[in-house]
Amino acid sequence: MRRLVLAALLLAPLLPPGPASAQTQGNWVPARVAELQALDKVTARISVLEAPLDEVVRFGTLEIRVSACHRRPPDDPPDSAAWLEVRDTRPGATEVPFRGWMFAASPGLNMLEHPVYDLRVLACR
Repeated sequence: MRRLVLAALLLAPLLPPGPASAQTQGNWVPARVAELQALDKVTARISVLEAPLDEVVRFGTLEIRVSACHRRPPDDPPDSAAWLEVRDTRPGATEVPFRGWMFAASPGLNMLEHPVYDLRVLACR
């Protein structure tokens, strides 16, 4: 939790708050679809998911909702960032395993901590 708060404080000036709008905000360009890579650690199955904004995408027992997705303009170093909320639908799972920003260029900065699944942002389109 401490790592999440620290990341939010350090990165808050870089990202626009809340969901995407139709115009460029700072050095980030809003996008409508997040491209995610999901890994099932048990079967070693890797899948690339397309997650439109505010729609639920399923992978195994996970429900993934992307509320905002932003990418850097072409003249800046490449990066994408997405605000994700991930829920586990297994019986008995009560906590939300992940809610926050994930960055394509820094996947270890703020990551999903789940015993069976791994998830990362590849791009925003």
